[in-house]
Amino acid sequence: QVTLVESGGGLAQAGGSLRLSCAASGGTFSNYGMGWFRQAPGKERDFVAAIGWNSGSTMYAESVKGRFTLARDNAKNTMYLQMNSLLTEDTAVYYCALLSTPYRISRLPGAYTYWGQGTQVTVSS
Repeated sequence: QVTLVESGGGLAQAGGSLRLSCAASGGTFSNYGMGWFRQAPGKERDFVAAIGWNSGSTMYAESVKGRFTLARDNAKNTMYLQMNSLLTEDTAVYYCALLSTPYRISRLPGAYTYWGQGTQVTVSS
């Protein structure tokens, strides 16, 4: 059974940084793309960033480009999202997700099969 567990969320001040982690278990993940999405209260789940199976490809939402950096360590089955220069509008529940089709990358939430439970990120002004 595939399980994704996010960690690293919390409270930060505007301009500060947080690092989210997503640990995967229950399978082999090195051939599958992963992504981060976020959902603010009353809003839809939005794409944040995605990374290909071998870290050769990354995609970012325009709103986070230049501030967030996505990486993965396949040996540890873990994906990381380094978030710098945080803005109050970055406040949301952040979810990591895993594709079930190998060697792909996607910004579409419907393309992902497995999801974590989410971690809250709150940025104060």
